[in-house]
Amino acid sequence: MNVKELKAKNASELKDKLIELQKSQFDLRMARGNGQLTKNHLLTEVRRDIARVKTIIKQDMIASNKESNK
Repeated sequence: MNVKELKAKNASELKDKLIELQKSQFDLRMARGNGQLTKNHLLTEVRRDIARVKTIIKQDMIASNKESNK
């Protein structure tokens, strides 16, 4: 997932993407627990994508707070 693509989305789309990624992470963790996961790198990728989305949400929140304080 590209950071530029994420920055182009609005807050509600980012929250939807975050929920989607968290569900995906849960499914991957369950598959790993059952021994069905063969591509272990997917867990790392999803975890990093979640961090990217959370970072962009936080940056947008900080930017909007600065604008409202002016």
